[in-house]
Amino acid sequence: MSNNSMFTEISTDELVALLSSPKAKFIDIRPVDAYNGWQLQNEPRGGHIEGAKTLPAKWANYIDWIEIVRSKGILPEHEIVLYGYSKDKIEEIATRFQKSGYNQIKIYKHFQDEWSPNTELPMDFLPRFENLVPASFVNEIISGERPLEYEGKKVVIVHAHYRNRDAYLSGHIPGAIDMDTLALEATETWNRRSPEELEQALLQHGITSDTLVISYGKFMFPDNDDEFPGSAAGDIGAIRNAFIMMYAGVKDVRVLNGGFQSWEDAAYEIATDDVPKTPVENFGVNIPVKSELAVDVPEAKEMLASSTADLVCVRSWPEYIGEVSGYNYIEKKGRIPGAIFGNCGSDAYHMENYRHVDHTTREFHEVAEIWKQVDITPDKHLAFYCGTGWRGSEAWFNAWLMGWPRVSVFDGGWFEWSNDPENPYETGIPENWNAEIYS
Repeated sequence: MSNNSMFTEISTDELVALLSSPKAKFIDIRPVDAYNGWQLQNEPRGGHIEGAKTLPAKWANYIDWIEIVRSKGILPEHEIVLYGYSKDKIEEIATRFQKSGYNQIKIYKHFQDEWSPNTELPMDFLPRFENLVPASFVNEIISGERPLEYEGKKVVIVHAHYRNRDAYLSGHIPGAIDMDTLALEATETWNRRSPEELEQALLQHGITSDTLVISYGKFMFPDNDDEFPGSAAGDIGAIRNAFIMMYAGVKDVRVLNGGFQSWEDAAYEIATDDVPKTPVENFGVNIPVKSELAVDVPEAKEMLASSTADLVCVRSWPEYIGEVSGYNYIEKKGRIPGAIFGNCGSDAYHMENYRHVDHTTREFHEVAEIWKQVDITPDKHLAFYCGTGWRGSEAWFNAWLMGWPRVSVFDGGWFEWSNDPENPYETGIPENWNAEIYS
């Protein structure tokens, strides 16, 4: 017991001994970006102690904090081990646990000076963490600095939206330009536009294949009763744009983790000016460079018939069983036979099951574990889809960030599939359905 702490402080050797204990829960209270791999305090190795859960200290400000804790399987009967950057924050969160009925609490204060420098101690990280950037990374770039994971190339920061420039003009990252998702996807099919159209759109926004693009959007509480609910879901649209840019051939596309919410949470400067776009003349490569990222109907049918591939339906339960179509412009209700349910969350404009409460991308271990339970595994070719491509793109991005080798977006999704009367579909609860997995 430390002389100045009411909690038991453990040494590095004691933590190592606890790694094999089934009762121990290791909790990383640093920002989720540090957990993913960003060296936010210049720690020698980025990432987290292998087996740890992410529970950022800032979440303690949420009224439903204890529900978040329990949803991660962290229960009073467990032996809790907390670590982070700040000793004061570690003790603050330990006190919060204690007040919530957790009595077996230990704190570890040597992550930076002992654990991170020692390459013999196990750590883990999100394989492509650098493509999911913290707000501090963006802020350093616009401040003229050169943060880690930035090589100094030309940067275009893109505030994504759908038919909603007010979302941009009401507050955006300084220097960001706006991009309507309609620039990259066509209203007739909601699929990606033609290579010629994509090239024209990207050039108009000052983007070449060598540009570092940082895409983000703003969550504005979508309402299905609105004429265009997607206009309030720019946070999903930003990842949709990122997917299409990567398909086209932009080599370095990043997404701001948590979108505009993360920028606001960090209390960085917010601008309201209309930043002019600076067009360029030559994209640099022939579009598409990454055609394998997109799957269309013929290949989707081949995947359904294959034992080494799966379509993953990233829709809500009411959409999956055919109670609703999910969209005011899609008539047919149901699902593609043979598709695995990837459960986005509540409806077509939310991704709660892939997000934390602050809109940052969900802990990748949790996503992988949920997918594993329904046989969504990295050894297969996976094509994620939804109604028109937004939610499918976000689920795809999760798998891509994890380094899964062959993941795509089935671009046509339910909209294109259901428009062809020759295509089969199902409604109702599937046979052999295991409701416990999704409870």
